Amino acid sequence: MSTLPEFQPPLDDAKPVAAWFPDMSETDAETASTKETAERKFQFNKLQKRLRRLTGQAIKDYNMIQDGDKVMVCLSGGKDSYTMLEILLNLQISAPIKFEIVAVNLDQKQPDFPEEVLPAYLTQRGVPFYILEKNTYSIVKELTPEGQTYCAVCSRLRRGNLYAFAQEIGATKVALGHHRDDIMATLLLNLFHNGRLKAMPPKLLSDDGKNILIRPLAYCKEKDIAEYAELKEFPIIPCNLCGSQANLQRAHVNQMLRDWDKQFPQRLDSMFTAIQNIAPSQLADSNLFDFVGLEAKRESMASTFTDENRLKVVNITM
Repeated sequence: MSTLPEFQPPLDDAKPVAAWFPDMSETDAETASTKETAERKFQFNKLQKRLRRLTGQAIKDYNMIQDGDKVMVCLSGGKDSYTMLEILLNLQISAPIKFEIVAVNLDQKQPDFPEEVLPAYLTQRGVPFYILEKNTYSIVKELTPEGQTYCAVCSRLRRGNLYAFAQEIGATKVALGHHRDDIMATLLLNLFHNGRLKAMPPKLLSDDGKNILIRPLAYCKEKDIAEYAELKEFPIIPCNLCGSQANLQRAHVNQMLRDWDKQFPQRLDSMFTAIQNIAPSQLADSNLFDFVGLEAKRESMASTFTDENRLKVVNITM
């Protein structure tokens, strides 16, 4: 067992870094009308309630968090993980069950990474946390062939380190910040480039059977998360690894989804609903549906029909 990084408990007098609605500057307050300020507060509260409702619904639908769980929230410093942490902290107050939250950031030793940002934020926010330092950046650079993207190697190393650490601290759930758009983008990437009908599940047991991964933001739209993060003024840390590479397929797919959302507002909703309504008999995967045995199934069904049942079927269809 490796030596654990220093655990940072919450401060007794810790306060939120940002209020429920960002304070306006004195200059803004002097120029903005009371009506405009009230409208902005109303829109912010509406947005926050929507994110809370959708997150709570996803947690309920997939039984993501149970009483007594220790949820390890993976915090990268991006808008998604900040929003996930904030919404879970809100739900923790009102949830009918008791669960623990601990934030974990994997410091991958990327150049110019602002190491002080997350500890300062989490300390002021009153969230217990760990900073896990692993120099995966140099490994990714070394293992990735020239001209290839870093994503595959980086994600494997990141997951491996986080999953192992979850076991060390006794976390029963590992929370990731992927949202609805991430899930659909993964579906399309697998469809277009990998020949698989596969996305990101809201809840998953890791391959080694030791960790349960949850994605509480599975029902939340990226544009809502981006707006929320901006209003909350989270100290966003950009990714200088994968984010620095041009022509990423995921970036192209994400842009396509954004374009669709503007042109056909209901298309993404329909796509996500489709992920939840799979009909194996209407696809072509013989591992999921017994196409070979349909003749035997027909004979079996025919033998169960009595003459009376046959008459009922005839009467219905006439």
